[in-house]
Amino acid sequence: MSLKRTEKNTNGNGASATEPVADSPKYRDNVEINAKIDAYIQANPKEWNYIQGLPRERLERMLVLQNVNKSERRERIRASITKQLNANPELKEAYRKLVKNLPAEQQEKAMATIAARTLRTIMPRKQTTGARV
Repeated sequence: MSLKRTEKNTNGNGASATEPVADSPKYRDNVEINAKIDAYIQANPKEWNYIQGLPRERLERMLVLQNVNKSERRERIRASITKQLNANPELKEAYRKLVKNLPAEQQEKAMATIAARTLRTIMPRKQTTGARV
């Protein structure tokens, strides 16, 4: 979830929305996201109590770890796609033609992105039903 700056102060620093605080970021609320969060909190009160009891540094580090894991996952997927493209020079050339007008430093990333989307479309993951054993 990304938070975007706005004129309303909802960052929980103790200042109300009517009291301007110098150089403090302002975030806007998304009603739909807040409703999802509230529903999750109500459904998982023990987890919410655990989260509330965590020290700030621990919460910050957990958030950074999530971002690191996302980045590593993205890199693994991109490497896998690149490997598949390198194994099929004809396919790689077709994708290269699609991205030929992009700046050189963006072409490889764009090729991997297009190839990943194409592969997801033509070969969707198998959906499993029930619990794995």
